[in-house]
Amino acid sequence: MTKRRWLQLDVFADRPGAGNPLGVVVDAQGMAPATMQAIAAWTNLSETIFLLPPTVDGADYRVRIFTPRQELPFAGHPSVGAAWAIHQANENAANGGRLMQECAAGLLPVRIDGAGLAHVRAPRATRLETDAGSLLDRATAGFAPGQLAPALWNNGPCWWLVQLADDQAVRRAVPDLPAIAALTRATGAVGLAVFGSATDPGHDLVVRAFCPADNIPEDPVTGSANACIAAALHAADQWPNAGERAEGRRYVASQGREVGRDGRVQVEVDGDAEVWIGGQVQRVIEGEFHW
Repeated sequence: MTKRRWLQLDVFADRPGAGNPLGVVVDAQGMAPATMQAIAAWTNLSETIFLLPPTVDGADYRVRIFTPRQELPFAGHPSVGAAWAIHQANENAANGGRLMQECAAGLLPVRIDGAGLAHVRAPRATRLETDAGSLLDRATAGFAPGQLAPALWNNGPCWWLVQLADDQAVRRAVPDLPAIAALTRATGAVGLAVFGSATDPGHDLVVRAFCPADNIPEDPVTGSANACIAAALHAADQWPNAGERAEGRRYVASQGREVGRDGRVQVEVDGDAEVWIGGQVQRVIEGEFHW
């Protein structure tokens, strides 16, 4: 039986028990994709990642990302967690905190700032034209809508984005999980995310993400969805209580409070309209994995 290094991290978390948990198989060389999928289903975490040597020039490491049901080309909290784990292993000592991640979505720049926070540039998001008709109507029934119409966005995974009137509308939303599952299956989406501008101190946007088709009723903190939301807000020139900065725009999103995992995502849209997501990472478990 093969023995491998194992980490379990809390990502976008200022303390253990917050943010989004992530399983990390550190030494995944020689592991078959079917085995990776079986392990991800066994951990039953929203995502489990497998760290591998890079296969293309310019990359520092490679990551494969699995939910309990499928492999993803990109996901935010796994990418942030992967970058943090590689940095902690001192494998990038000569790079000044800068890395290049290889994943199924391509090469993604990564930086570790002076406070030890990991930031990943998300793949550029695009809005997809699709007519979901009554499926979308049922999935969003009962929500208090905001200014932007619901839309399907893709930055590796696909997300339905639904702006609500404000943070309280997001906090109080009661999702129709069977309707959301039907919508996401029919349109190839990972889930549906709702968001609204915040009035509480300490953050500018409140986000919740529902992925019932992947057996994840509510994801604690979702980097890819937050990156899509930032792209949608940038396209609409809407900013949640965020000031402009010379190099772009930044804000902090709160997600996970409703499931007891209150997390914070630092979001930045730089001068090239690229979205960066980042946050704190906590090491919770370190040991050996036998499979």
